[in-house]
Amino acid sequence: MQHIDLNCDMGEIPEAIADGLQESLMKWITSANIACGGHAGDAQMMEETIRQAVKHNIAIGAHPGYPDPENFGRFELKLSSGEVADFVFEQVSALAAIAKKLNAKIRHVKPHGALYNQAVHNRELAGAIAEGVARWSREVVLVGLAGSPMLDVFRNAGFGVAAEAFADRRYEPDGTLRPRKFRDALLREPADAAEQAVSIATRGKLIAQNGSEISVDAQTLCIHGDTPGSDKIAAAVAQALGAAGVSVQAL
Repeated sequence: MQHIDLNCDMGEIPEAIADGLQESLMKWITSANIACGGHAGDAQMMEETIRQAVKHNIAIGAHPGYPDPENFGRFELKLSSGEVADFVFEQVSALAAIAKKLNAKIRHVKPHGALYNQAVHNRELAGAIAEGVARWSREVVLVGLAGSPMLDVFRNAGFGVAAEAFADRRYEPDGTLRPRKFRDALLREPADAAEQAVSIATRGKLIAQNGSEISVDAQTLCIHGDTPGSDKIAAAVAQALGAAGVSVQAL
């Protein structure tokens, strides 16, 4: 049977934790990428999200981002490689300390937002991310965009890697994500996200924004927790994958 991981960015929105949306998402996913206090999150949110992940037997990952909560880490910052490595190490270490207190283990690290998107083609930046994580541990999987050079950089730094595709985002013809400045960057309808997820998992293909078909070889699929209706999207994706004979399981 084919299998794929279903991950979600979490610990980013206090209201989603308080109103139960975040935990409802955990019924459908297999991995949680938890904000580490850079673009979002704080110690209390990290702890609550880890507790929920442990309760639902979900793999825990760190989700470091540019230390720019005002812009949710989605604006590019001009920082040196050393500065990037420093904040990645600090953020992952902060989550790891809380996880240790709760007898939980961090299994993967996935950069967030602009940090992720810049590192897709910027080998120096991808190397700085790997260096920051390596200061803490190399015994984790680094997650990056499927088909991108960032995965080669992570491998060369001695990490296991997971190629990621997105269930709820449109793609450009070159295999990169359609920028959020465009209104159609998100797939907001659960059925559309489910259709794209199944196509990626079973055929290794998806339809880009211009209608062309592109190849995507992924081990993990992302659903954004801050996408409107994310719980319905997650349910539709997980159910559609199961119906297509794809087992959803953690990396």
